[in-house]
Amino acid sequence: MDSEKKICITSQGDNLDSEVAPRFGRCQYFIIVDTDTLQFEAIENSSINMRGGAGIQSAQLIASKDVKIVLTGNVGPNAFTSLQSDGIEIITGISGTVRETIKQYKKGLLKTTKNSTVDAKSGINKK
Repeated sequence: MDSEKKICITSQGDNLDSEVAPRFGRCQYFIIVDTDTLQFEAIENSSINMRGGAGIQSAQLIASKDVKIVLTGNVGPNAFTSLQSDGIEIITGISGTVRETIKQYKKGLLKTTKNSTVDAKSGINKK
């Protein structure tokens, strides 16, 4: 995959027809996609059940994949800072399927996010 065309979309499933996940650090899968060929790799998120630090761990995983842009529903401050420090652009407010998101991205309809969109630890299920 050409890293210049490689994006990551948080997903609730392991294919292009899966719904986009609303949370970055605790999504079920990361779909790494070449936007030209639509070749993709689905990576199960091992950080999903962490008590804390899921956003940072997820950001480190994505950075190791040479991704240039992350598309997701929301991103917390720690993940946001970690992604930005690795030079990864972040686009939030995404919903629909992974395939629809790729089409919107390729048409230039999505805008970069300037800040985190949820508070720290917002992904932890509070009982």
